[in-house]
Amino acid sequence: MISPLAYVDASAKLGANVTVHPFAYIDKNVEIGDDCEIMPYASIMSGTRMGKRNCVFNGAVIAAEPQDFNYKGGDTIVEIGDDNVIRENVVINRATTAAGKTYIGNGNFLHEGVHVSHDTHISNHSVFGYGSKISGNCMIEDYVIFGGNVLVSQGCRVGTWSMTQTGCRFRKDIPPYIVAALEPTTYYGVNSFILSHEGVSEKIIKHISHAYRIIYQGNASIFDALLMIKDQVPMSDEIQHIIDFINASKLGIIK
Repeated sequence: MISPLAYVDASAKLGANVTVHPFAYIDKNVEIGDDCEIMPYASIMSGTRMGKRNCVFNGAVIAAEPQDFNYKGGDTIVEIGDDNVIRENVVINRATTAAGKTYIGNGNFLHEGVHVSHDTHISNHSVFGYGSKISGNCMIEDYVIFGGNVLVSQGCRVGTWSMTQTGCRFRKDIPPYIVAALEPTTYYGVNSFILSHEGVSEKIIKHISHAYRIIYQGNASIFDALLMIKDQVPMSDEIQHIIDFINASKLGIIK
C-alpha cells in the first residue's frame, strides 16, 4: 500500500494498512500508526509521531521546522492522536525545543490552509476553518469551532465549546461556551445552539448565560465578577470550568 513513486525513509516506522500515495514524502524519525492515509505531495517530516486512522491530504506539511527565532536546530516533535483529518496545504510546526512538543489530539478537522505553530496544544474534536492561523504556544480545548481565516496570537487560550466566527483575530483568551465575533473580537453570547444540540440541559445553559451576564454586563472587575458567580450561580462542572479558566488566564479574556 506504499506507492513506488513515494519516498519513504528506511528508518520510518509505519503501522499496518498505511496507504502512501505517489509523490508523498516521509522523512526519517517518523512514526505513523495503523490505517493512516498519506495523499500525494504530502510531506511528513522528521519528528512526526502520528496515531491511527489519520488522513493527510495533498500538500500538507507535518512537523515543519518551527518558525521561531529561538529554534536552534535539533530533534523536536509533533504528536498527533487518532482520527484527524488534515486537509490540503495545512502546515503544522514541530516544537522549538526538545523539552516541548506541538500536540494535536483526536478527531480534529483542519480545513485547507490551516497553520498550527510551534508548541501549540490542540485537544479533541475541534474544527478549524479555511486559512485559520494559530500562533505558537496556544492552548485549544475540546470541541472548539473556528470559522475561516481566524487569526490567533501567541500564547492565547481558547475554551471548550466556544465558537469563533470567520475573520476574527484576537490576542486575549476566549472563555469556554461562548460565541466570539466582530472586530475587534468580542463576546457575542453563549454558544447555546451547539450546547443544546450536544445535550447540555437548558438549566445549565441558563446558568452559563447568567455567569457571563455577570462578567460582561456588570460593572464589577473580573475578580469581583467571579466571586459574584460563586455566590449567585448554582455550581456545576461548567460553571467551575468558567471560573478556573478565567482565573488561569495570563493575557486576560476578550472584552
